[in-house]
Amino acid sequence: MKRINQYKKMFNVEKDINLKELKKSYRNLVKEWHPDKFQDGDPKKEEAEVMSRQIIDGYHFLVSIAPETKEAQLDEYTETITNTGFQDFDHKGRVLEVTFTDGKTYEYFGVDVKIFKKLINADNRYRFAKRNIFTSYLYRKSKKDLQEA
Repeated sequence: MKRINQYKKMFNVEKDINLKELKKSYRNLVKEWHPDKFQDGDPKKEEAEVMSRQIIDGYHFLVSIAPETKEAQLDEYTETITNTGFQDFDHKGRVLEVTFTDGKTYEYFGVDVKIFKKLINADNRYRFAKRNIFTSYLYRKSKKDLQEA
């Protein structure tokens, strides 16, 4: 959640992500922080390189969790969570990364340790996740899966 809030703040996004406004904000930030805008030897050039990478990462991240993107991928997501099982899962911080048997990977944000422990101790982990995680938490298709495709 911290990462989401950080990126929303960077792009001046209040609540819901509007892709058209996000793109406009992204373009303005890229123009402002593009490394080629600064001369060699300028200390701001290194800062601009770091900022431009953060801007690009933040843009792709926010696009992946935008309601329009999730709506466009809803059929694929529903197919995955209803017809495939777990292959692997990993929990870091408050992010649960689930890899399904069809090869798709999704990240679920805000999953605390208490819920993760319940998942680990559940008699049927897949059923627990289907009832308590898949539809309850903000998710996005992971970059790992996108790179493999």
